[in-house]
Amino acid sequence: MNTIFKPEFFTVLKQGYSKEQFIKDVFSGMIVGVVALPLAIAFAVASGVSPEKGLITAIIAGFFISLLGGSRVQIGGPTGAFIVIVFGVLSQYGFEGLLISTVLAGIMLVVFGLLKLGSLLKFIPHPLIVGFTSGIAVVIFSTQIKDALGLEISNIPAAFIDKWSVYFNALKTIHWISIVIAVVTIIISVGFKRITNKIPGSFVAIILMTAIVAIFKLPVTTIETLYGDIPNTISLSVPAIHLSQIKYYFQPALTIALLCAIESLLSAVVADGMIGSTHRSNTELIAQGIANIVTPFFGGIPATGAIARTATNIKNGGRTPLAGMIHAVTLLLIMFFFGKWAKLIPMSCLAGILILVSYNMSEWRSFRAILRGSAFDIIVLLTTFFLTVLVDLTVAIEIGVVLSAILFMKRMADNGQAILRDKENDTVENYKEVPKAIEIYEISGPFFFGAAKHYSEALKGGPSSTKVLIIRMRHVPFIDATGTHNFKEAIKSLKSSNKLIMLSGVQPDVRKELNKCGISKLIGEEHIFDNFDAALGYAKKCI
Repeated sequence: MNTIFKPEFFTVLKQGYSKEQFIKDVFSGMIVGVVALPLAIAFAVASGVSPEKGLITAIIAGFFISLLGGSRVQIGGPTGAFIVIVFGVLSQYGFEGLLISTVLAGIMLVVFGLLKLGSLLKFIPHPLIVGFTSGIAVVIFSTQIKDALGLEISNIPAAFIDKWSVYFNALKTIHWISIVIAVVTIIISVGFKRITNKIPGSFVAIILMTAIVAIFKLPVTTIETLYGDIPNTISLSVPAIHLSQIKYYFQPALTIALLCAIESLLSAVVADGMIGSTHRSNTELIAQGIANIVTPFFGGIPATGAIARTATNIKNGGRTPLAGMIHAVTLLLIMFFFGKWAKLIPMSCLAGILILVSYNMSEWRSFRAILRGSAFDIIVLLTTFFLTVLVDLTVAIEIGVVLSAILFMKRMADNGQAILRDKENDTVENYKEVPKAIEIYEISGPFFFGAAKHYSEALKGGPSSTKVLIIRMRHVPFIDATGTHNFKEAIKSLKSSNKLIMLSGVQPDVRKELNKCGISKLIGEEHIFDNFDAALGYAKKCI
């Protein structure tokens, strides 16, 4: 257990902690807390929940992820990737259903960590990640059009195409003040870094736009207009869990868990590259799980590692988990003492921030690069992208993973070969001294279900005049159940033609599988050789 769950915070305490680093961590944590404030509110509102839910998530989940996590610099909280999922679960199951799904997702994450599945997530292909991330970015952008343009729309459809149809029909209600606020918010958020990197531009934009709207009493929609006052307290509550309904929440919970795992570990890997460290992936998964189990009991939504906030932490000198905990405390103090002013934030200002977030999430450079690559990668990318945008993120991830696996197996099968060696013209090895009665097949590649039929058909299709068939298996790393079944049937067919079958270069793991399924006994242990020369020498004696 100790090797699976080893929080970095306690490792840092054991190794020693300097006063200089403590000051840097406190300073960085405060800055990240300020950065996280507008994002936490914006993500919550875009997800369809009230603003304080985002703050609570950043506070509770952010603290636990840093305290128990396997990365020294990871910053946790609500992220843009969850907007689509949270909004969908909320629409279908209500807020209590969202809380239950999040708790279940947290339990799944803990199980992932205990089973040491952290390292397996790196096998999720890059085109799939870029596909659903870019798709999420498009969906987030589409959800902000109403507020950015100030459109008067009472009900917005969930479907992407229907949503844009409603937008176009409502263009006559465009509110130009809202557009100006959204555009100015984007300009300040992007351009303020030219003045200083110490204060986030989005924070400055929110302060400035909120002040202008309040002072000049501009007629725009604000958080108060939609949600009323923002509570400045955090209370514990237990959602009503009916065991008979748990089964309905497993699919959204699994989606939340997978996305949380992928995003948090990606963020940790990026952070490793920035500070020259190595995170503990299984510990990170367990910490993410605990955070998502605890946070819903305080009214929070799903949380994960946030790449942008983690990078901000690193750039400002944060190097230990204390910075992440200070970030959570900073948000808590802001919520307690300044939360009442947050209700005055214009919705068009939040829309501007989220449009910028969607652009940063889009990964358009990676998207373009993959489109220049192999057909297999393009298929996975576009399938995942369009399913995310037009159908559902859950479906996109499920089909994307299955499609990636199928295409990978096709690649493996296409690369595998069962070759009848040409004894006259083979340029790889000299087979010229091999008698005509002896034929040589070489199998190259995994003998798995994707290629098993191809291999067995190639073996059975050899010359009928052959008396001895040597099958070289030096390049077969493994064989699965389908492979052993087809191989066994092929050998039976060959033996029925009175051919002597020999194997050479069989690797230990493959030999074990051949023993288990009876192939070794069928061929005869004395006809299985460690190397080709020994097999050829024996074959010459048999003809």
